[in-house]
Amino acid sequence: MKINRLLFIGLGLSCSLVFSACDDVIDVEPTFQKDRAELFKNLDEYEYALTGAYSLFRQTGYYGNGSQTTGAFSVLPDMMGTNVVETNEDLGNFVSQTDWIYAADDADIAVTWQAAYAVINQANIILSNIDQFAATDAERVNRIKGQALAIRGFAHFDILRYWGVNFDRNSTALGIPYKTAEDKEELPVRLTVKESYDKILKDLTDAEALLGDVDKSVNSSSSRAYIDQVATKAMLARVNLYAKEYAAAESYATEVIEAKPLASKTNFPSIWTDASQSEVIWSVPFAAGQGSPANSLYTASGNRNRYRPSTTLVGTYDQKNDIRFPAYFTTKTRSGTARQVVNKFMGRGTAMDNLVNWKVLRTGEMYLIRAEARAMTGNSVGAMSDLNELRAARINNYVPEVLVGQALLDAIALERQKELFGEGHQWFDLKRTTRTIERTDCGSASQCTLAPDHKAWVWPIPQGEIIANPNIAAQQSPGY
Repeated sequence: MKINRLLFIGLGLSCSLVFSACDDVIDVEPTFQKDRAELFKNLDEYEYALTGAYSLFRQTGYYGNGSQTTGAFSVLPDMMGTNVVETNEDLGNFVSQTDWIYAADDADIAVTWQAAYAVINQANIILSNIDQFAATDAERVNRIKGQALAIRGFAHFDILRYWGVNFDRNSTALGIPYKTAEDKEELPVRLTVKESYDKILKDLTDAEALLGDVDKSVNSSSSRAYIDQVATKAMLARVNLYAKEYAAAESYATEVIEAKPLASKTNFPSIWTDASQSEVIWSVPFAAGQGSPANSLYTASGNRNRYRPSTTLVGTYDQKNDIRFPAYFTTKTRSGTARQVVNKFMGRGTAMDNLVNWKVLRTGEMYLIRAEARAMTGNSVGAMSDLNELRAARINNYVPEVLVGQALLDAIALERQKELFGEGHQWFDLKRTTRTIERTDCGSASQCTLAPDHKAWVWPIPQGEIIANPNIAAQQSPGY
């Protein structure tokens, strides 16, 4: 598809997940097309396209899981780290990722690449020519355009998390191709990390400004299914933490914390059954027939414990007083054997179908972002205050601690593991900090150690893209 001339609408993709019908993997072909000159005639059609962009987050390879492919931005980052361990109940569908033995022709990596750029292409549809309505309905345009910019920036950031060689703000190492509605380059080059950040941050900051002047609320009191200004600030907090722009990360996290406080101890367990929206900043809804974001850990309907919680991680919780422990883990028996399983994504209410909304952004993460940003800039008192406040909200009878220096940073890192377990963070946290893995509980994995200089920290560009795009052929990730 020529993205400067033709744009797809709707949700159909003619490329197979292994790209047998694609000429250029980034340019995902639509089921039907409109020429740019005859694109949407009114804002209702842009609203429809925006709904389509959100629905693409449920794709297998993004937050959704399939029988052979798990959500690259949902539970896979925990599976690739030390938080969960493969069991003999798994069929080995994800071994290439969890054992770090992937290559450029890995189909799962290609699926992730396609899924993320499909979201971006849909956002670009919305951003194409929407400004023609700004003179007559500026606030509505702001609401639609702001969400589309946030979606585009955030999806590119997710791609950068796997494919960026490092996360330093001004790095000249390899970043990612960045696709925009105005992009006339049909076969894009791979930008540097710095250039990638420049575009990501511009999209997100532009979105933040637009979403502060809208015609109506983006979300209701009972739903956090859309990206509003608070969600955009949360995205900026996360991106700036990765970029080591600590002052900005602290500032944005503070704004989010003030707007969306932590859940009470009573409400916190209800977050995971979708009975409460407490501290949920943005979540992707999943309904019957739309897949599941987390069944590759514990498949509740079949009582199949594919990836169990690691004994190392479980041992770090105060199992008597920490309200996260029963919310995240439980015991299920199979063939007379009791196994510890992930309880966090079991289902709504008493259902056992893994059908829950995927919580992309939560206030708990914002406390940990601010704590880390403060610790990295020498504000140990502020960082410790955040850590103690989060722990007090999660642990009964908690006694505040006083930590400084490396001990404080280690405590924040551990709290990220405990608080954000199963939410798609650990692999990226390891990549952006220690870049080393030592699995003390290795289970049946063939690889238990990953050195800081191993090529696996950066995913390869899919072979289909290398073949189709001569401009990126010489920009393969190091070591592939």
